Amino acid sequence: MPTAEIITIGTELLLGETADTNTRFIAQTLRGLGVDLYRTQTVGDNAGRIAGAVTEAQQRADIVITTGGLGPTVDDPTRQAIADANGATLDFHPELWEQIVARIARYGRTPTENQKRQAYIPRGAIVIENPVGTAPAFIVETQRGAVITLPGVPREMETLLADAVVPYLQKRFNLHEVIKIRTLHVSGIGEGALDEQVGDLEAQPNPTVGLTAHSGIVDIRIACKASTEAEADQMIAKVEKNIRTRLGKSLFGADSNTLEGATFEALAQRGWTLACFESGLEGALLSRLERTGHPLYRGGQRREVQEDSLAQIAEMIHQDFDSSVVLGVILSVSNAKQDISIAILTPLGQEERQLTYGGHPKNAARWATNTALDGLRRIALEAG
Repeated sequence: MPTAEIITIGTELLLGETADTNTRFIAQTLRGLGVDLYRTQTVGDNAGRIAGAVTEAQQRADIVITTGGLGPTVDDPTRQAIADANGATLDFHPELWEQIVARIARYGRTPTENQKRQAYIPRGAIVIENPVGTAPAFIVETQRGAVITLPGVPREMETLLADAVVPYLQKRFNLHEVIKIRTLHVSGIGEGALDEQVGDLEAQPNPTVGLTAHSGIVDIRIACKASTEAEADQMIAKVEKNIRTRLGKSLFGADSNTLEGATFEALAQRGWTLACFESGLEGALLSRLERTGHPLYRGGQRREVQEDSLAQIAEMIHQDFDSSVVLGVILSVSNAKQDISIAILTPLGQEERQLTYGGHPKNAARWATNTALDGLRRIALEAG
């Protein structure tokens, strides 16, 4: 199985002026091909540093993919850097220049002399024509593998990757395996406690199992490498069934499923409608419920003034929105202490919970919202 590294190029990326979306897209593409990605990095617009990064990556990986630095300006040094890393010179390609001129002419413009830089390609490289931009891409084949150089503009990169690079990699490296990912979502259990329940699965080689925590939710990632998608699906399904058996109601969904969506599913089983109120969350609860557009959601209010008790507020919301269920969350911060009050009013009665959050203050609202939704979801599930 070939290994790969990704190098994104651009000083604007290093300075945080531009978000790097290319790495994620390329990584997901490689994953789908069954290629093992071991390292990613970002390098500024400096020919020496780019050449050094590429040289080192070529020593570690079979496939090195770079993006960025293929424009016409002086601070687009990738072509020269790739040539230097492979001991090659840059050759001018008249046919590429003709393509560039024709593409620029579509916009009613005449190309400037500096745009000829884009028609220079390392000697011996495989040229990839760019039908959606002016920067041609190219592949330098090495004794071990290949260095694939793509433009940094996301849409251009994505087009060339899908149309030219993927078929090249499949043929060059005889790629037949696939890697598939299934992500399960768990709430109401901390990462440490969850690790104790599924730790033995994390030690297995294939499928692999890993945990990622998100303020009240923990993701369980199941990654499988197999010869076909069907085989991968079967292997993942076996592990998923094991995990679901162990975790029961703590596992609320998979992949694109959300906690709020799972909560509404539980409410729908009971025929309950929902209204909510919040204080100190800056819309964290209200906005998530509103975005679902679920027909069982009756609406909610922000209650910045907390002169009434939780029970009194819940009853007022119940009457104002004529809902069978009310969920309320109040977050208050004092002396670096973050106190959370949760009220859950259902046809079965009312519960109040007082909690303290010890994490970063900016994560408190999300943690409180997830904890409250999970509490309501479990009550609805157990009501039957």
